[in-house]
Amino acid sequence: MITSLLVANRGEIAVRILRACRTMGIRAIAVHSEADADALHVALADQAICIGPAAVGESYLNIGRIIEAAQASGAGAIHPGYGMLSESPEFAAAVVAAGLVFVGPSAEAIARMGDKTAARALAQAAGLPVLPGSDGVVAEGDDATAIAEAVGYPVLVKASFGGGGRGMRIVREAAALPAALAAARAEAKAAFGRPEVFIERFVDRPRHVEVQLIADAHGNVVSLGDRDCTVQRRHQKLLEEAPAPDLPEDLRARLAQASRDLARSIGYCGAATVEFLYDRASGAAYFLEVNTRLQVEHGVTELISGRDLVVEQIRVASGLPLGFAQDDVVLRGHAIQARIAAEDPAENFRPAPGPVGAMRLPGGPGIRLDFGVQAGGTVPGHYDSMFGKIHAWAETRQAAADRLSAALAEFATAGIPTTAPYLRSVLGRADYRAMAHDTGSVERDWPADALPATPDPEEIPMATKETWIAFDTSEGRLDIAVPLPPTARAPRAEARQGGGRGGPASDGRSGSPARTMAPMDCTVTEIAVALGDLVDAGQPLVILEAMKMQMPMKAGMAGIVAELSVRAGQAVRGGELLVRIEPQAALAREGGPA
Repeated sequence: MITSLLVANRGEIAVRILRACRTMGIRAIAVHSEADADALHVALADQAICIGPAAVGESYLNIGRIIEAAQASGAGAIHPGYGMLSESPEFAAAVVAAGLVFVGPSAEAIARMGDKTAARALAQAAGLPVLPGSDGVVAEGDDATAIAEAVGYPVLVKASFGGGGRGMRIVREAAALPAALAAARAEAKAAFGRPEVFIERFVDRPRHVEVQLIADAHGNVVSLGDRDCTVQRRHQKLLEEAPAPDLPEDLRARLAQASRDLARSIGYCGAATVEFLYDRASGAAYFLEVNTRLQVEHGVTELISGRDLVVEQIRVASGLPLGFAQDDVVLRGHAIQARIAAEDPAENFRPAPGPVGAMRLPGGPGIRLDFGVQAGGTVPGHYDSMFGKIHAWAETRQAAADRLSAALAEFATAGIPTTAPYLRSVLGRADYRAMAHDTGSVERDWPADALPATPDPEEIPMATKETWIAFDTSEGRLDIAVPLPPTARAPRAEARQGGGRGGPASDGRSGSPARTMAPMDCTVTEIAVALGDLVDAGQPLVILEAMKMQMPMKAGMAGIVAELSVRAGQAVRGGELLVRIEPQAALAREGGPA
């Protein structure tokens, strides 16, 4: 049995794994970047080791430094969590080569499932239906137009490696295909280091469903039910629930069986999720991909199944057989998860990292909280914007939605905007309650206006003086007030990251209409204009990336690009000048751009 484990991750998933280790009596080691020195996962670990600067390439994605930390700490195993290196076959192989246990599938299984074109072929062989698509990768010299016409428009250009909606472009006509291929390849290369893409048919208005598996090294593969992850923006999930509602029972059974068959066909060991698109119009579900790791939404499966997936991961990684069979799995009730991210829904979900001066967490029957930040902490701009999850369980879906809505109304933070008010508005929508939505509803039908009222950060009880910590004791719930250090006190609303909402003239981000500034520390992924170009107000100038999200920065006025201060691939600091625009008439008088 594993007795010491290093968590090669950060944030709420690192906290989740550390807590599982504590229940199993396993010594837990955390790694952290310099930016995360005061993070919650560092405080909760038995030992913590700094592995480098804030940049993920120099810390959380640095395989050598993580292996060195594990060896220095005496860890016997490494758990990758999700994201970061969790689906890197190179990392899994390096862990094993160092004489350590990798809490996850083999490097070979990760590689086979990580290549989406190869995974499609394996899924077909296991009897899973797949969407019509290209026969493997679409290379530069291929006749992509002929391939797309054979598949049938609309099509989806999709990165062969990676996930999270990166490297994906919807194409509805042949004329748009070349640009979509180029953009998808560039984004895939930047995000995953691999530019390969393939083409598959795009399904309009589908639902997104998935099957949770756990398998051991003794040939046992068990399904712990399914989930629905249809509420998404930019192909990234916002609300997840289990079991998948309004799914025909015969289809549910077929997907579970075919998913188990796929895992058995490659000798899979560990936790995995098999994802599908469900087309209600035809009643068919199509294989999407296999995630060879723990999912963000694993908590809803744990709530309805009563099984701890992290504990099971560690057990099977230790070589133990599953302690239960498929017939032992009993699913009860319904659970829904809300992802809490430091984003401003009213600004197109713009990332908004910064200090959390105070935070009020909800409670009550059936509520589960998974957070990686506490009051007085910080959501850094270097990593994913999600810093917590709120789950609600109840006997029925409607009751679970009511509980989660109440919990989101109770949740409040000072210092940063979050997705909580928007998700509460979604839970109250009639089309969500009736399961009449699809993966495009957020961006097409559910605007982030008229959000439910939330407490002003200044009105959070004791926000600038103390925070409240709750303990469950034999006598019931005990609330204790803990003074906050001066640095943890709530900043005033006007000092929040990113400034006010602003109008079209300023885009809410620029110091003036003529000067477009970086709203935070970020990377320039694309330059959309050249020096001397004529631009209109609202025209995209550069594309930035921060917290795993892309942000188009738009012109605050019409005029000529007089200064272009950045290049693609450049890292910039918040407040740094990106583009300066001057009125065309003014430049004509001065003799053109400088």
